Amino acid sequence: MAFDIKLIDILACPICKGKLAYDKEQQELICKFDRLAYPIEKDIPVLLENQARKIANDE
Repeated sequence: MAFDIKLIDILACPICKGKLAYDKEQQELICKFDRLAYPIEKDIPVLLENQARKIANDE
């Protein structure tokens, strides 16, 4: 089973409640406003701030 991209329409960043973008290659959900990347582990989004990766300015 793969991550269901239809979920993106109902998922939101837990910090700003903004829209998330799906990065298929990295298997992450990206909040461009907060510059955070939330991992997708075993097809489940981990929307926890302490599990998110900070996105560098050049990404």
